[in-house]
Amino acid sequence: MESYFYLLIAAVVIVLLMVFFTFVPVMLWISALASGVRISILTLVAMRLRRVLPSRIVNPLIKAIKAGLGLNINQLESHYLAGGNVDRVVNALIAAHRADINLPFERAAAIDLAGRDVLQAVQMSVNPRVIETPTVSAVAKDGIEVKVIARVTVRANIDRLVGGAGEETIIARVGEGIVTTVGSSGSHKDVLENPDMISRTVLGKGLDAGTAFEILSIDIADVDVGKNIGAHLQTEQAEADKRIAQAKAEERRAMAVAQEQEMKARVVEMQAKVVEAESEVPQAMAEAMRGGKFGVMDYMNYKNIDADTNMRSSIGKMSDDGKGHEE
Repeated sequence: MESYFYLLIAAVVIVLLMVFFTFVPVMLWISALASGVRISILTLVAMRLRRVLPSRIVNPLIKAIKAGLGLNINQLESHYLAGGNVDRVVNALIAAHRADINLPFERAAAIDLAGRDVLQAVQMSVNPRVIETPTVSAVAKDGIEVKVIARVTVRANIDRLVGGAGEETIIARVGEGIVTTVGSSGSHKDVLENPDMISRTVLGKGLDAGTAFEILSIDIADVDVGKNIGAHLQTEQAEADKRIAQAKAEERRAMAVAQEQEMKARVVEMQAKVVEAESEVPQAMAEAMRGGKFGVMDYMNYKNIDADTNMRSSIGKMSDDGKGHEE
C-alpha cells in the first residue's frame, strides 16, 4: 500500500510540475537572463494572465537589447496588445539603427499599426525600389499617338509613411505628367528625338508631394509610335457629316414624295369634281328642253360641236404619238 501511495504522490507532483512549467515559462526566463535581459518570473506570469504570449515579447526584446536599442518590455507589450507585429517592428528598428536612419519606436509602431510594412519601408530607404508604369498613351499636337513606358526610382520617406499616398498615386501622377508633356509637344518626332525631355519635365513637377515616397529619378524605358489619332478623328468626323447629309437628303426626298402624292390626290379630286359636273350637264339640258329654252336643233348643234371637238382631240393625239415615235 505504501508503494502505491508513493506512486500517487509522484504522479501528482509530476502533473503539478507540468502545469507549472506550462503556465510559467521558466526556460524563456532562463534564456532572457542568459542574454542579459532582466525580467522577473512574475512579469511573465502576468503576461499569461493578460493573454499575452511571453515569447512574442521576450524574444524581440532580447534582439533589441543585443542590438543596443533602448527598449523596455512595456513598450513591446503595449504594441502587442494594440494588435501590432512586435517582431517586425524590432527588426525594422534594428535595420534603421544599422543604416543610421532616425526611426523612434513610437513612429515605427504607428507605421505598423497603420497597416504598412515598416521593415520593408526601412529596406526601401536603404535600397530604393524601381516602379514600372504601364503603357501610357499620349497624343502630340500633330495628332500622332505616342506610347511611353517609364521606370520610376523611389525611396521610402519614413516621415510620410503615416498618411502618405502609395504606389498607385505615384504611377497615376507620372502617367498624367507624361500625357501633359507629350500633349504639349509640337510633333511626335520631338518626343522620339528627346525622350529625356519627358523625364526632366515630369521630375520637375514635384509628383512625390503628399506621398510616402521620394522620387529619385524617372527614366523612359520605351517610346513607340501608335496610331494617327488626328487623321482617325477627322475620318470619323467626315463619316458623321456624311451620315448627317444623307439623313437630311432622305428627309427632303420623303417630303418631295409626300408632296407628289398630295398633288396626285388633288388631281384625282379635281377629276372627280369634273366628272360630277359633267354628270349634271344632261340633267340641265333636259330641264332646258322641258322649259322650252333648248330646242332639238340646238341639241343637234351641240352634238355636232362635241363630235368635232372629239375628232380634233383624236387627231392631236395621233400627231403627238407620231412625233414621239420619230424621235
